[in-house]
Amino acid sequence: MCGRFVQYQSMSDYLEVLAPDRVVMSGYDNQPKGRYNVAPGTRVSILHGGNEGLRIDPVHWGWAPFWAKGKRPDPINARVETVTAGRFFKQLWPKGRALVMADGWYEWVKDSDDPKKKQPYFIRLKCQEPMFLAALAEVHPGLEPHEGDGFVIVTAASDQGMVDIHDRRPVVFKYQHAREWMESDPDSVEAEGLLLKCCQPTEDFEWFPISKIVGNVKNHRPELIKPLV
Repeated sequence: MCGRFVQYQSMSDYLEVLAPDRVVMSGYDNQPKGRYNVAPGTRVSILHGGNEGLRIDPVHWGWAPFWAKGKRPDPINARVETVTAGRFFKQLWPKGRALVMADGWYEWVKDSDDPKKKQPYFIRLKCQEPMFLAALAEVHPGLEPHEGDGFVIVTAASDQGMVDIHDRRPVVFKYQHAREWMESDPDSVEAEGLLLKCCQPTEDFEWFPISKIVGNVKNHRPELIKPLV
């Protein structure tokens, strides 16, 4: 799963890694985002395809088709095993492909002796480079937010030691696969192949326990991602 994540660098920093030779529209800058505790239901800067090419826009984290609105909270994640064929996300697949730029994400592990107690962990790349999370988004053109706009992060099953932290994890692309994800033919099976075969392997990541103050979404300090001594 991915229920909270970190996006502290500037959009320019992420794009310098992802696509230094590509023109990206809209008003991003080189000011650090400084978001160390991004929560569902907030607006998050994502990269997506618009009528004029690639764009960066702040989009609501969470999405549901119009016929499912109000029945339950909007999902924030989509399972890679069903997202390409299921009815729920049919409106987004495959033309709604997007990327969430991040520096890591959080998970909470239950205490085996007391399930009410949970220890938060921070997960990041060992090299500490930016992550590019596969996402699907609906973003209407125009300067004003649209009530139908939103995005979900695509998740896959965890493996190896990461299973001990959580049984699901976001699909994280290396930058070359992230570029292909955004540039492949909208009607091509290539995009599905990237989801199923190109998630960065577990051995590329590290994780460690952090302070429980991350549980309060109002906390947005760099200290949140420091390992417990």
